Amino acid sequence: MVLSVLVALILSPALTATLLKAKSHEEAGPNWIERNLPWLARLWERFHTGFNRGFERMTNAYAHRVERVVEHKWRWLALFLIACVATFMLFQRLPTGFLPNEDQGTIMVQWRLPAGSPRTRTEEVQRQVENYFKTYEKANVASMFTLSGGGQGAAGQNTGQAFVTLVDWEERPGSKNTADAIVQRANGAFRNLRDAQVFTLVPGAIRGLGSSSGFTMEFQNRSGMSRTEFQKARDELLAKATADDRLTNVRLSDLPDVATLKINSNTRALTTYGLTAANANSTLQTAWGGTYVNDFIDKGRVKRVYVQGDAQFRSRPEDLSNWFVRGTSGQMVPFSAFSTISWSTAPSTSSRFNGLQAYEFSGSPSAGVSSGTAMDVMEELASQVPGTAVAWAGSSYQERLSSGQAPLLYALSLLVVFLCLAALYESWSIPIAVILVIPLGLLGAILAVTLRGLENDVYLQIGLLTTMGLAAKNAILMIEFAEQAERQGKRVIEAALEAARIRLRPILMTSFAFIFGVVPLAVASGAGANSRIAIGTAVVGGMLTATLLAIFFIPLFFVLVRRGVRDGIAAVRQHLQQRRERKGDTA
Repeated sequence: MVLSVLVALILSPALTATLLKAKSHEEAGPNWIERNLPWLARLWERFHTGFNRGFERMTNAYAHRVERVVEHKWRWLALFLIACVATFMLFQRLPTGFLPNEDQGTIMVQWRLPAGSPRTRTEEVQRQVENYFKTYEKANVASMFTLSGGGQGAAGQNTGQAFVTLVDWEERPGSKNTADAIVQRANGAFRNLRDAQVFTLVPGAIRGLGSSSGFTMEFQNRSGMSRTEFQKARDELLAKATADDRLTNVRLSDLPDVATLKINSNTRALTTYGLTAANANSTLQTAWGGTYVNDFIDKGRVKRVYVQGDAQFRSRPEDLSNWFVRGTSGQMVPFSAFSTISWSTAPSTSSRFNGLQAYEFSGSPSAGVSSGTAMDVMEELASQVPGTAVAWAGSSYQERLSSGQAPLLYALSLLVVFLCLAALYESWSIPIAVILVIPLGLLGAILAVTLRGLENDVYLQIGLLTTMGLAAKNAILMIEFAEQAERQGKRVIEAALEAARIRLRPILMTSFAFIFGVVPLAVASGAGANSRIAIGTAVVGGMLTATLLAIFFIPLFFVLVRRGVRDGIAAVRQHLQQRRERKGDTA
């Protein structure tokens, strides 16, 4: 934008003076085409003359229509109000989002088995996942990397994940071979797996704001309920979210509770044998968990030394009775003399969010459902669970933040446009005529986005801001000449009609040149296509209505605003009276 301004201010005047020199036909003489290709010159002259005649007839018809618009002002003002109401209603009905899901050429797969599942079962699920992509998606997959024991949020022997690299976008033509389509087919196939949850995901649009697309919600314990009660509330919300058709791939980032071996020490027995809890804990840590001792140098490299019991002597719970603790007097006391063992369950991870105990929910909207709608559904379901609250993280937090800032952004943009125009024309009324044209452009942008099933996301906001500026530009092109004609002594209506006739061609030329330049964005494909489609659709639709509708409303707004509503009505009546008198004189 800065470069275009510099070119317009510096290079355009110089190029105009150089290229557009006034010369007569005799001075110029026949050009190269006329000398060597006379038939092409005659064809061009015929086309040029015919086009100018046709455009002149269209201009006359347009000027006559504008005059009728000014005459039937209330009818057209009613249509304008209807357009404004329709724009507002369509905007409110748009599904909200943050950024469109892009086909980045990769997808992720995560699987999780019940707690305590052996590693062999996890590896079997891994092989089934690999076999699916190598068999049914062979034409779309370039490579695949699998990892057993790892996953989003937590790691364990019952989890795993895979990263699938797809072939180039040119080798995956059609909507059936996009990343979203591949993910939907894979999720449908993996639903049939027994005792395993497999989720196929698209990477997030922004790195660092979540590893996958969709939403990330923190389910918080606000009432201080016990861990067991909070787990029941978590399971209740998970069941409701899983059953909702508007949501898919709803999952917990935390792993379920796992079986743990609990060692119960008898304090009185420890005292009887002259032991302390520290003696027992230190021995247990060293024998079963390992203790760092010191370092040693091996082939020039520093390595660590750990002391730990051999695996065969600590592989079963019963092996604990074979270990002894040295007391303060040097005697050796077996663990079985002062402790007992029992099995229980415990969480594998413990997470908090904003200082409160929380569980992280992740998921994706179903096909045809926006991320904003999915977030609203989760908030609605969570509100049915008493004593809890929700907070958003990652890209979901940014989406909520951006949606609240959009109205302020639009208002600030309108204010800047108004103040700049007020300074340009040294008037508070003329900028109002320019501002009134903007809703016509917004109507086309929102209507185009609605018809294509897109969302109200960041790219739509950019498209709306662009449309606001370009719609104001069209109005300025006409109002500038109308204001100059009025200064020369012409009445407001005559000035508006003259400006409409003179500036029709520049408005159409610049607007359609811009529209044709943006059309490739609206029909884009390949990498990053969804972002280009979002902004291109909004700008093309907005410019069409800002051009085809605004050229009829700009003169009307100028007349009403410049002279005021009452003066405008009086001016219209005076113009009609003079027109009748001219017709009477002609007759």
